[in-house]
Amino acid sequence: MELGAFSISLAVKDIHASRAFYEKLGFGDMGGDISQNWLIMKNGPHVIGLFQGMFEKNLLTFNPGWDQDAKPLASFADVREIQKHLKEQGVPLKEEADPETTGPAYITLEDPDGNPILIDQHR
Repeated sequence: MELGAFSISLAVKDIHASRAFYEKLGFGDMGGDISQNWLIMKNGPHVIGLFQGMFEKNLLTFNPGWDQDAKPLASFADVREIQKHLKEQGVPLKEEADPETTGPAYITLEDPDGNPILIDQHR
């Protein structure tokens, strides 16, 4: 099952300080809007999201339909297909997508250690 692009979404206290820190590690702006307290940064194939005041904890993020450059994939597993597969495997979901819809949607779950996972489809 292909989950799409992967990134880590960081719940940061000061987005400007975090941006400056990750720039020193070689990350550059890829997207987002710092005035809205969110920024996506990239270093080679590595993507991080900085989110101030949006999440309680850091989370793993997957974006079905996108490659690591946020470019559309020709074909991909829809988040509702991923949801169906996970439910068939007995994986409990925190939030579910409406299976009767199409297009953008997301689901959330946690791994056995309580690490949050967001599967966020934008297409």
